[in-house]
This record gives sequence, structure tokens and C-alpha cells, in this order.
Amino acid sequence: MRLRILHQTRYLYKKKVRFGPHRLVLRPREGHDLRVETMDIHISPSADLTWSRDVFGNSIAAVEFNEPATELVIESNVLIARTFPPVRPAAPLTGITPWPPVYDQLERTAVHAYQYLSYPKDALAVDAWLKNFRIKKPDFAEDVARNLNEYIHDELKYIRREEKGVLTPAETLARGGGSCRDLATLLLEAARSLGIAARFASGYLECHAAVLGEASTHAWTEIYHPGRGWAGYDPSIGEETTSHHVVTGVSNHPRGVMPVSGSFYGKSEVFKEMTIAVTVRPENPPTV
Repeated sequence: MRLRILHQTRYLYKKKVRFGPHRLVLRPREGHDLRVETMDIHISPSADLTWSRDVFGNSIAAVEFNEPATELVIESNVLIARTFPPVRPAAPLTGITPWPPVYDQLERTAVHAYQYLSYPKDALAVDAWLKNFRIKKPDFAEDVARNLNEYIHDELKYIRREEKGVLTPAETLARGGGSCRDLATLLLEAARSLGIAARFASGYLECHAAVLGEASTHAWTEIYHPGRGWAGYDPSIGEETTSHHVVTGVSNHPRGVMPVSGSFYGKSEVFKEMTIAVTVRPENPPTV
């Protein structure tokens, strides 16, 4: 399956401003199930772009601008190919992670980085909320993760927010809901509160709105299961992730994988507006 992903971020200002360095996390993470066939990034005004990999293995583009402008446009055009693993029989009971999970000694150092709370000041609020969480099948870690994901989806509302940034877990609980990033952050902290290694994932979701070009970027949580590896959970829809989810970046903190981040020089009132448009659509292979 091939997907075309078009992503435009546009900033408008009341007068010309100079731009500070920007950081882009827009390139899908390649692996056994995904390959980037082509990628083109257009930036206006003119800028120099340098690629690197961060500590999490994400492809990061650093942008240095050459001139001031009243408008900043960053457009990404990516074509990816998704491959699907062969269908395997159901895993035997020994292949399921027991609860609570026990991490391999060789992996514990890396795993610990994904168990520390990103919002320790919200720990009491999260723990109080978790008191009403009842694990339906407490024998296996996969079931706990699945139940927790469903619990957030059932108890909180999905609210599309245009404001920048991510709500803290306590803020999301106080509001009774939040955006996909807010819900993913809550799942991240709730899982860690239970001793589960979890990380924040950012990217795209192939859905009806994305096909119409009316979507934005998406976010969810990945949980590490010993023997199985990282598995995605999307509290916005209450389900595990599928091939419709395309990861561009993972991090132990939501701030680490913001799709576009940067600054400009000037007073805040100079800023006028920001718009984001994302299209994700299937694309047939070229005919011979």
C-alpha cells in the first residue's frame, strides 16, 4: 500500500519578521513495515535545511532562514510504501507479557527512560483518577494497556484544539477531555504511573478527514512489551494503532516530536495566525 502525505504549515505576520532556527519532525520513520519512496520539503522564505538523527532515531531537519518575511510556509510532500507482515498463528501463552511486566536486564537501562514521569507535579491527580480504573484482565500487560487505552477513550472527550502546546494530564482531566496530543499525554503518564514503559508518538492518521485534506497531525502512545516490542495505542479512537497510523517521531516527552517548532524575532502581537492542512490518501503504483 502506498500513501501520499501532504502537510502544509503556514504562519502569517502583520509585518516582516526575522525567523530563528526551526526544527522539523516530518519524515516518517522507516523500518520493516514502511519505506519512504520520495520526500520533498518546500520552505518560503528561502532557508538552508540540514538533516540529522536524534537520540530516539528520528529524522530531524534543522532550518536556518536567509531573509525576513510576512509569511512562513513549510510544505512536506511524502510518498511512502507500507508492507504487511505475513499472517502468523496466534502467539502461544508464553509469548504474552505477564503482569506486572518484567523487563530484560539488557534493556532495563533504556526502558527506565520511558518510565519516568514527564509531569511529576500531576502525579497525584493521575493517581487519584486511576483509582477508578479497573483492570478487566490483570494477568497480562497487553490487556492492561488495552484496557487503559479504552478507559481514557470512554471517560474523556476528544476535543480538537487549535492552540499550540499540549495540556498537562491534570489539565486534561480537569477539562474532561482534550486533543489527540492531550489524550496521548495522559495515557503516557497513566501507563508510567503503573510501572509501564511508554513513549509519545507523533505522525499522521489515514482517515476520512485526511483524505479530504481537512486533517491535522495526529498523536498516540506506544507501550513497550518485552518480547513483542513497541505497540501503539490511540486513545482518541480507543484502539490499537494499525497501518493507517504513520509515525514521524517518538520521544519520552511530547515536546520532543513537535512537527514544526521554532521562533521569530519581535513582539508577540506581530503574529497573526497559523493554519495547518494535512492530506493522507492512497496512491496507486505507476502503470508500466
